[in-house]
Amino acid sequence: MNDNPIARWSVLALVALMMFFAYMFVDVMSPLKSLVESNLGWDSGVFGKYAASEYILNVCGFLIIAGVILDKLGVRFSGILSAGLMVLGAGIKFIGISDWFQTTALCQWLGSWWVEMPASAKMASLGFMIFGCGCEMEGTNVSKILAKWFKGKEMALAMGLEMAIARLGVFGVMWIAPIISNKFDASVVAPLGFCGALLVIGLLNFVIFAVLDRKFDDQLIEAGLATEEKSPEDEFHVSDLGAIFKSKMFWIVALLCVLYYSAIFPFQRYAPNLLEETLNIDAALAAKLFSCFPILAMVLTPILGIFLDHKGKGASMLMIGSLIMIACHLSFAFLLPAVPQKWLAVTLIVILGVSFSLVPAALWPSVPKIIDEKILGSAYCLIFWVQNIGLCLVPMLIGSLRNNTGSYFVPSLVFSCFGVLAFIFSILLKREDKKKGYGLELPNIQK
Repeated sequence: MNDNPIARWSVLALVALMMFFAYMFVDVMSPLKSLVESNLGWDSGVFGKYAASEYILNVCGFLIIAGVILDKLGVRFSGILSAGLMVLGAGIKFIGISDWFQTTALCQWLGSWWVEMPASAKMASLGFMIFGCGCEMEGTNVSKILAKWFKGKEMALAMGLEMAIARLGVFGVMWIAPIISNKFDASVVAPLGFCGALLVIGLLNFVIFAVLDRKFDDQLIEAGLATEEKSPEDEFHVSDLGAIFKSKMFWIVALLCVLYYSAIFPFQRYAPNLLEETLNIDAALAAKLFSCFPILAMVLTPILGIFLDHKGKGASMLMIGSLIMIACHLSFAFLLPAVPQKWLAVTLIVILGVSFSLVPAALWPSVPKIIDEKILGSAYCLIFWVQNIGLCLVPMLIGSLRNNTGSYFVPSLVFSCFGVLAFIFSILLKREDKKKGYGLELPNIQK
């Protein structure tokens, strides 16, 4: 079935749309930070804790369990489960920031302890935790789906397109959230409700995908390429996790991943507010300027995927992407405050988007080259688990630094340091690939 281009690209469209909706929901409150502070009484520290909550349960071990579920029960069950968790978490978060919730006894009880964290932030964080479990699990699930449906075909292009479509969600929400908010009298609830409704559509997408994937598996069985019951050597065992943890390449990729993404996703949470303060502009305009961030990434990621499929050079791309990120964050620290011009801000944001194309486009298609297929889902989940540790801690660190210093200068330097460390690990990755011959510099398409 995956030999049919219409079938495999339809699968890509179904799963990529869910990640598009998920990325919208993740950043729906980023362009509304100033409004959240005035309407709900949050400060930068509270906002940082809320942003970190997306990853807390994942760090506490959920992603390890998710990997076992994915490899044991397959992509269909995992896809619907993770989409359901996203919808559930979105609903709880919606309740937490609603006006109705502020009048309930639960709200009063939540506000009676740990008073520096408002009740609305506690409830929203609970929902964001549950959403984060589903979102990160779905991210790993989608990677395994594309590795399955595009094996020996345009895998890097497919993964690149999926990432491009997902990032379009960041672009869209930076425009849509302020517009919806203004239409409903400076409401934070309305944009959140809109993005939550899109997640329900994404859940339906995965139900449709499950039907297609079941048919694909039936065809593989009929063709003798698979069996209903896996042989003992192909069956996933929990003990296989030890093989992943013992892999030197796994740790290099995982640490490169956490360092790189710690300078990207937490930055997205604060970037609109950084532009608002540095350029002395309103929040809506700042969000529109930052919406340029994924534009070049959306265009370049599929192109880079095609290049990787036909020419390779994945490890080299990781090095170049890390260097670009270092330069951009140093410019946010030193150059933009000295020359507070909108054109310069947009230029830096777009160039950072180039880095956001190079690294993920090369990173995720490389994992199947270093990890056995039967434990691939667990490997992706464990990489995401390590990544989530950073994504949980860094927003709180940035929020604290922002409160204590009163500016984004020091946070920008911290982001730059993450880039330097990511560059070092990209060098180690290329050296290990050259020594062991994993093929990270080789094309993906098998001729």
